[in-house]
Amino acid sequence: MSARRFFLIAGEPSGDRLGGALMEGLHQEAEGVEFQGVGGPLMAAQGLDSLFPMEELSIMGLAEVLPKLRGLLARVDQTAKAVLASGAGALITIDSPDFCLRVAKKVKAARPDFPVIHYVAPSVWAWRPKRAVKMARVVDHVLTLLPFEPPLMQAAGMSADFVGHPVVTEPQADAAAMAAFRTELGFAPADKILTVLPGSRAGEVARVGPVFRDVVRLLQQAEPDLKVVVPTVEKRVGDLHSLFQGMDVTILDPRGRPPAVAEQRKRACFGTSMAALAASGTVSLELSAADTPMVIAYRMQPLTAYITERLVKIDTATLVNIVTGTRAVPEFWQKDCRADLIYPAIHHLLSDATAGAEQHDAMRATMQALGAGGVAPGVRAARSVLAFLT
Repeated sequence: MSARRFFLIAGEPSGDRLGGALMEGLHQEAEGVEFQGVGGPLMAAQGLDSLFPMEELSIMGLAEVLPKLRGLLARVDQTAKAVLASGAGALITIDSPDFCLRVAKKVKAARPDFPVIHYVAPSVWAWRPKRAVKMARVVDHVLTLLPFEPPLMQAAGMSADFVGHPVVTEPQADAAAMAAFRTELGFAPADKILTVLPGSRAGEVARVGPVFRDVVRLLQQAEPDLKVVVPTVEKRVGDLHSLFQGMDVTILDPRGRPPAVAEQRKRACFGTSMAALAASGTVSLELSAADTPMVIAYRMQPLTAYITERLVKIDTATLVNIVTGTRAVPEFWQKDCRADLIYPAIHHLLSDATAGAEQHDAMRATMQALGAGGVAPGVRAARSVLAFLT
């Protein structure tokens, strides 16, 4: 095995972002590193030739996974065999525990001494606390995004380091970029902009999108001059054009633009928006980094929701609220994910310039807690990996 060769697995765009930053950090901290595994475009940019398209693993919820289970289990076998044949000095699994830990289990069964590092601690403080104990059977070291997680991982039998969240290093749009964005879209400097983010998966858009569309319709009836922008990924452009057909909504199409340019454009949209309506997920931290007040809403498949509601131990799923111990960001889940309930919350943010004050304080505190101003999380993660292996 080579101590400078790593096998990495990411199954989501957020994991690809973590993996890309970690790989960049490893390049910086060690000479001659090599990578194999599964990842997306950001990991590919750091030298990874993905074993198969990462999108095959980007599935959420029990009801969504079941129809594709046979194919996913075949990918588990394929990936575990690739790890063992790779000559890598460590397996680094990034989030996506349902897939990644199955691969780790097979690798450990064949090679108990094979080092396994997992990036992103399971949210045992939120639900299923015994997951950490189960994970410790196949994971040796954990890289955590939240400062209070290492003791929880250590108590389960793994070593762990808090490395910070990559969102704190992402460059935010400056005044010139935001002005250029408004000019590009034909918006006046005084126009109010609302960002709408109904998710990046087809299932999310199908479940949450119609609710968000109805909220937008109510808002534009109340404020006809409101500008609504919907950033999205390439695969959802068509879905969103259909969803908002006939409405005065701008779909922020990333097609034909380099990924870095599309990302800058999205951040300019966040930065110049007065508020955002978003599906739950990592995007809440991106909005927090941009200091954009938000309302979060989400609706799961009924079976997934039924199971989840019986396991969850906390009453919020938005990290700004969790990290700060507040409920500054309004949330609307499942049966409350309704246009008539969401509309007053988002309209309040748009109509009262002081309405987001509590959120601004909570968002700044969140960024500080996640490592803003310190060593870049990707570098911290790389140092943790190398220190663990030596």
